Amino acid sequence: MSVGLLAVVDDILAAALKASAKTAGVVIDDAAVTPQYVQGLAPARELPVVWRIALGSLFNKFVIIIPIALLLTAFAPWVLPWLLVLGGTYLCFEGAEKVIEWFGTHHEAESAAPSSEPKLVFGAIRTDLILSTEIMLIALASLDTDLGFWPTVGALALIGLGMTALVYGAVALLVKVDDIGLQMMKHPVRRTRRTGARIVRAMPAVFRVISIVGTVAMLWVGGHLVIANLAETFWRGPYDLLHAIEHAIEAAGPVVTWIVDTAISALAGFVLGIVVVGIVLGISRLRGRQHH
Repeated sequence: MSVGLLAVVDDILAAALKASAKTAGVVIDDAAVTPQYVQGLAPARELPVVWRIALGSLFNKFVIIIPIALLLTAFAPWVLPWLLVLGGTYLCFEGAEKVIEWFGTHHEAESAAPSSEPKLVFGAIRTDLILSTEIMLIALASLDTDLGFWPTVGALALIGLGMTALVYGAVALLVKVDDIGLQMMKHPVRRTRRTGARIVRAMPAVFRVISIVGTVAMLWVGGHLVIANLAETFWRGPYDLLHAIEHAIEAAGPVVTWIVDTAISALAGFVLGIVVVGIVLGISRLRGRQHH
């Protein structure tokens, strides 16, 4: 009995590790996006906010995504691509909105007052829901169909726990690096103090880079989600075009192919996001006129 149980556990671990490898790109995106939500907070609130977002991420995975994904896979698999198109479109909208803000365009209602902590947490958990959905669906699609129901649930649970710990552990470390630098500046050894000062000076630039990477990640993941899942629903045109471009440049090597794929997906995501931003702005202005 114990030997059989160990064999099942071994199968679950092997399946989880294999499926996790295919989600690495989205996990990196998730880790790049999240630190944006804790910028500007008091240092004492950074780790509590990261912890609340991590708990929200676990809720997303275990209460929403895994049960619904398993039910839809069993009874209505055709719904999943539509959900991913919607999720990808939202990511494109959020990414395009951030790009517009870089050029000084803001929503008037939002720029009047800074976002409260609950709103920041809610926004981060909402974005995590979309990224976690892709992570878990990629993982589910990567698992062997002969694995069985409960081993599949076990593998997904392991992936959900592991990815959440990896992403939010990295985020927690990242947002506290400046505090580590400040502590190093108080060290009696001069070299350590200088290193701490360099860390503190570098952190604003690091967070700017993270903000850019996170925004590009939103556009890339969102654009890729829309392109790939439109092909599963009713329109293969963008996917076939992307596949043709990849085939034309595949001789340049996998790195160049990946870069081009990412750039095209991000560009498509930005175009779609700008369209959605325009629609949202138009609706908000129309409502504003009606209120006057």
